[in-house]
Amino acid sequence: MEKIYNVVAKNLGLKISQVTNTMQLLDEGATVPFISRYRKEVTENLDEIEIGKILETVTYLRNLEKRKEEVIRLIEEQGKLTEEIQKSIEAAEKLQEVEDVYFPYRKKRKTKADIAKERGLEPLADEMMKLPSMEKVMEKAHEFITEEVPTAEDAIEGAMLIIAQNISETPVYREQIREIMLKSGILVTKETKKAKELDVKKVYGDYYEYREPVSKMPPHRILAVNRGEKEDILSVSVTLDEMSRSRVETLILRDFLNKNLKETYLKIIGDSLDRLILPSIEREVRNILTDKAELEAIAVFKENLKNLLMQAPLKEKSVLALDPGYRTGCKVAVIDKNGFYREKDVFFLVEEMHSPKQLADAEKRIVDYVKKYEIDIIVIGNGTASRETESFVADVIKKNHLSAKYLIANEAGASIYSASKIAAEEFPDLDVTVRGAISIGRRVQDPLAELVKIDPKSIGVGMYQHDVNQGRLDESLDSVITYVVNNVGANLNTASWALLSHISGIKKNIAKNIVDYRKENGNFGNRKQLLKVKGVGAKAYEQMAGFLVIPDGENVLDNTIIHPESYHIAKEILEKVGFTLENYREDLNGAREKLKSFDYTSFAKEKEYGVETVKDIYQSLIRDRRDPRDSFEKPLLKSDILKIENLQVGMEIEGTVRNVVKFGAFVDIGLKNDALLHISEISNKFIDDPSKVLSVGQIIKVRIKDIDKERERVALTKKEI
Repeated sequence: MEKIYNVVAKNLGLKISQVTNTMQLLDEGATVPFISRYRKEVTENLDEIEIGKILETVTYLRNLEKRKEEVIRLIEEQGKLTEEIQKSIEAAEKLQEVEDVYFPYRKKRKTKADIAKERGLEPLADEMMKLPSMEKVMEKAHEFITEEVPTAEDAIEGAMLIIAQNISETPVYREQIREIMLKSGILVTKETKKAKELDVKKVYGDYYEYREPVSKMPPHRILAVNRGEKEDILSVSVTLDEMSRSRVETLILRDFLNKNLKETYLKIIGDSLDRLILPSIEREVRNILTDKAELEAIAVFKENLKNLLMQAPLKEKSVLALDPGYRTGCKVAVIDKNGFYREKDVFFLVEEMHSPKQLADAEKRIVDYVKKYEIDIIVIGNGTASRETESFVADVIKKNHLSAKYLIANEAGASIYSASKIAAEEFPDLDVTVRGAISIGRRVQDPLAELVKIDPKSIGVGMYQHDVNQGRLDESLDSVITYVVNNVGANLNTASWALLSHISGIKKNIAKNIVDYRKENGNFGNRKQLLKVKGVGAKAYEQMAGFLVIPDGENVLDNTIIHPESYHIAKEILEKVGFTLENYREDLNGAREKLKSFDYTSFAKEKEYGVETVKDIYQSLIRDRRDPRDSFEKPLLKSDILKIENLQVGMEIEGTVRNVVKFGAFVDIGLKNDALLHISEISNKFIDDPSKVLSVGQIIKVRIKDIDKERERVALTKKEI
């Protein structure tokens, strides 16, 4: 294990003590959020990202060691393990190197070369590497004629098959050819015979006759090609040009020291490449490309999801939530400023489909609800009929001089939530359509609390999310949610079990037990009560306590990030400035004024406490607990509508970034479809990755670059703004 930790420390540029101490904590069951916040002295101030990298790298190397042991055992069981093979396996630094060594020993179907070996032709194959001419080879081949090998030509053919297979199983050749194909290979796509039938709209039309160097293919194109192949619309291959192919042949030929049979060797090498090596390496290269593309796609998804979850909540705003629809009407839910559902309704407000009487009734009800519940924001889902609903709402606000504003919310995943188990638990007596409207409204009041109830793959901020490895994607997205939830924290008395289940140390069953305890016993008065919840032991309590707050609890420290294990330090700090916990609660401003002159560094050294721990406690005492989301931009609120007819090229406008992808960003400027801000239009400077300058939820100024009214598409630019 020490060897692994040394490698990790070197690769990540960390001290060996940091890696060792961090892994000890993780192996003992501590979570990444807990370690990064409450064990800073132990890790020497590593953050969540660094701890995550340690865990990821150590896990990879541990798995590598397990695979090495397994491969050595499997080869040994075949009686073929040599000291040289064992050393090459033990020296491997990557999993692929181990697999290359193991390749010849894998269980596989019997090949023609294997049959040739069974017929005793291996010695002839060895002789072919030494004999001075094909005449001599032919002479030698006569010695191998048997009932199963009737002619010398058959014997030579068998020997050539054995040499070809030996070439294909040589690890160094496989590694070198793989590198050449990754650097110089060309990916070629063609339409299949079924393409016309399966791709009527020619979604994959650009790839019907397409070639691109493997080294230059961006992730989104790799995933697009993979999808086209999976749907049987495209055939895909990776080839080498003549120069690269010749380079590979020369690479192998130089190891054939006997130059007398050069032409024969080239024939064998060509057969080995075409029949054995290249098809196998092509699959490996495709897997490497896909793996890399998936990692990039997941990284983009993770960043978008993080920014979406970190969107600023519109706290204490009463909401009239509208889930638009045509025939069945617009589903309505009233949600008070504390997020509680109050009332439901249905409006028929689409002018082209509903009668004047229905329209007048919808207008009256909107006005009544706004006045009755003092509605601050009318939230409109961005699905079917959203723009017609927006037009109607904007008109009602203007005609009736209402103070309420409106905004269009991304409703992706609302229908998934409405039919889910958690929605049924929250609103057992409500129809799924009303639950959907509630979800749309609540995600404006507190995006994080609402969106954690929905599978992240369903909330519309990724690309090709259904084409990547689902296990890896789920694990990555879960890590993002965990990071955000623990960074923000949760109110122990109001959080849903879905939110609680992402808190450090809390599994789904424990989260449900916490909610059940709350229902049976009322609100938690202090953090210690968590120990009375079924399934919460000392270790779990240690991991979760600091991330759960009680705003009006018995102990004022329960509404801070100060961990209960450090309450005694907080009390000592307050005592130093002449305050008790009770005085602190009663005279917060006075205590904080006194604390301004407190030297926490000297105090920590005097008491032999960790300086970083004392610093965090001191900062928690001197200022209110702050929601990190408050520093992010609030959503754009509107009172009037924008139509494509209102737009002109050159017009400047504000919009909200809805999705960031490798080739740009989709921006909601108030139209039916989001407008595209291409990567080339983001800045006058070169931008290689849009996510470095744009994030989901960000409000940006853009200029209209192009308008396609027929296809209802708008292109944007940020240049010169």
